[in-house]
Amino acid sequence: MRAANEFIGLPVYDKETGKRLGKVRDLIVEQDWTVRGILLDYKALFAKARYTEWSDIVSFGEDAIMVKSKSSITKVDLPKDIFFLCMGKHRIKGMPLLTDEGVHLGRVEDVYFSQKMENSIIGFELSEGFLTDLREGRKRLPLPEGAERGKDVILIPVHHLNEASIETTI
Repeated sequence: MRAANEFIGLPVYDKETGKRLGKVRDLIVEQDWTVRGILLDYKALFAKARYTEWSDIVSFGEDAIMVKSKSSITKVDLPKDIFFLCMGKHRIKGMPLLTDEGVHLGRVEDVYFSQKMENSIIGFELSEGFLTDLREGRKRLPLPEGAERGKDVILIPVHHLNEASIETTI
């Protein structure tokens, strides 16, 4: 598994020319737990957002992300209700994860992808607070079937939670 936070801040390059196009600022996440694309840093203070669709990404390395070409980068006014991983009013990072019976499992600190880097999120990294993280470590939860992102919380059906194993990370 690869953590999404590994990509934040990585430079993005045009594979055709080798030109640096910017750096990753955030990930755009759809309601169905897939990633639509990556948001790049802004060129100017009042500029439109720049992003690239996930399908235009050629490769994810440890040190950089390669896109097909400069034309893969689009300037767009993003809708106000769109979800991002780390920033904005509707960010996933920091959202509480609750069962549908009201049990708090922790707050989302990161999301995970498969090693093949498909655009589907396959799990969450959860925190129960700084001191608990130090004492016990963070928890990793595979994305359970039926997980729903609400306005203020992510809801997990209890009957699917029992099928998923929560493991502690170091």
